[in-house]
Amino acid sequence: MVFDLGGVLLDWDPRHLYRKLFADETEMEAFLADICSPAWHAPHDRGASTEESCAELALRHPEHSELIWAWSRRSEEMIGGVFAESVEVLRAAKDAGLPCYALTNMEAETYPLRLERFPFLGWFDGTVVSGREGVMKPDPTIFLRLLERFRLTPETTLMIDDTQENVDAAVELGFQTMLFLSPRQLRTELEGLAVLPLPALASCGNDRRSGYRESGSAPSRVS
Repeated sequence: MVFDLGGVLLDWDPRHLYRKLFADETEMEAFLADICSPAWHAPHDRGASTEESCAELALRHPEHSELIWAWSRRSEEMIGGVFAESVEVLRAAKDAGLPCYALTNMEAETYPLRLERFPFLGWFDGTVVSGREGVMKPDPTIFLRLLERFRLTPETTLMIDDTQENVDAAVELGFQTMLFLSPRQLRTELEGLAVLPLPALASCGNDRRSGYRESGSAPSRVS
């Protein structure tokens, strides 16, 4: 089983930080859309230095300098916590003897901080971090790197991710896939597929429609 981290196990959202820094929600959203935007942030997940990027952006927008620097200096405040029920699923998979891996879009410099902060990130049999690889999902290169590094077979490997384009990329490479919608949905679909025997877990939030997609038949055993 291969887990995405942000959105599946970790509750990462820049708004967790910037709601502390903005009194007005509309102004915050404008800042995150136009200044510290997803397009500006994406190179960080491909290995660009966040500190250097913030320095350059702050020079271009001196009126927002303090807010821009917060992205680098207070990055861990973007983690609102963990999805505890998803962590229980990971624990159940490990207890069942299934090899578990992580494939994450994350900055190279923040991953060690989170590995120290959240011990369950050390449970994985291997982790591929985009910022260390210089390539990020949904580029097929990073999926292939995962397969080659850990000698996995896509047809017997289940990729769990909360982003549709990442799931689509994995499907194209032959992975079994599951679009993550909620911890309860993750547990329910894994139980339904008999991928592993899960104990009864606490529910979390409202369920949405099933996100499971097959690239072939349901796996009888997952690498």
